[in-house]
Amino acid sequence: MVTTKQLFENEVYIEKIKTLLQSLNITPNSLNNYLLAFVHRSLVNEKPDLSPEHNERLEFLWDAVLELVITSKLFLDYPNKPEWVLTDFRSSIVKWKTLSNVARKLNFQNYLILWKWEELWWWRNNDYLLANTVEAFIWAMYLDLWYEEVKEFILKNIYINLDEIIHNNWLKEYKSLLQEYTQKVFFITPVYTLISEEWLDHQKTYVSGVFLGDLKIWTWEWSSKKKSQERRAMDAFINKEKIKL
Repeated sequence: MVTTKQLFENEVYIEKIKTLLQSLNITPNSLNNYLLAFVHRSLVNEKPDLSPEHNERLEFLWDAVLELVITSKLFLDYPNKPEWVLTDFRSSIVKWKTLSNVARKLNFQNYLILWKWEELWWWRNNDYLLANTVEAFIWAMYLDLWYEEVKEFILKNIYINLDEIIHNNWLKEYKSLLQEYTQKVFFITPVYTLISEEWLDHQKTYVSGVFLGDLKIWTWEWSSKKKSQERRAMDAFINKEKIKL
């Protein structure tokens, strides 16, 4: 298995990333952050002494530049739309499902550096993992080439999905769908509550749940509070028939 140190010296992998960037018409100044964008934290968890870095540090920064590009473009493209419509548009464009589809179109799953059982094909096709990789890649590109270059990448590969989102009526988030369902069936609004914060394998993990009144209907564990809330809502909505008050 390739370690981070070996990764930056591995000519085969370096050429692989160069080929990817070339296919995306990206001319990098430095490859380091692009290489890092595909390193999953499972590698660091197993070998922290050999692999001190992973893509979640880059992922931490992603929403600032992505949301700036998307928000500005929506504001200019839809001058007659109210703020709440533009907010729905933006949420649908930047949500994990859209970003994971972008990752697949760009074949990012073929470049991930994982560890042991995470190498199984189903983990490489995990929506959240793929979305996280896109987020990390955006900031790798931003740190290397700055705003105008990354703006072009976002508009070409991410913003372009808006027409399909609108056409297929994919604007509503699972949180909204779950709320509509529980209010209609149970006359109650779901509440998202943080249950605990834990340090596991050198990474902070948040355990939280969805509650209807005092009833906990779903729990989820993730490294991001923001993303875990939507994932909990998704799981709860998909399994809504199992909800019994």
